[in-house]
Amino acid sequence: MSRFGTEITSDDIVDTLSFFDNWEDRYKYIIDLGKELPPLDEAARTEQNLVRGCQSQVWLVSDVRDGKLFFEADSDAFIVKGLLAVVLAAYNGKTPQQVTDFDVEAYFAELNLLKHLSVTRGNGLRAMVKRIQGTAAAN
Repeated sequence: MSRFGTEITSDDIVDTLSFFDNWEDRYKYIIDLGKELPPLDEAARTEQNLVRGCQSQVWLVSDVRDGKLFFEADSDAFIVKGLLAVVLAAYNGKTPQQVTDFDVEAYFAELNLLKHLSVTRGNGLRAMVKRIQGTAAAN
């Protein structure tokens, strides 16, 4: 099970990223976060779990336990796995209402993230968030 959203929160990521003076170090940290994501079972790497709109392949699986949403995710790109970790830190283990209420644009602004991603990566990041928010709305 992922530590993101439970042990590692969005506030933790904001705090840690603020320590780095340059974006090269921030990218390394984000990539390191991605390395902490548990690998996704091969059986979950299906067309149905593929997130559309991402430059890389991204799979996202959701589960509801005790009224909270839990996500597993993986990608074939290191930086994208890191971005998944950043997103999961905000949403994993939350109720559908908490997911819906979370101001992800403010979170990304606080991280100063979108300015440092290519347009296609930024669109992919938004596609991941849209998929998670859609899951929350359906629950």
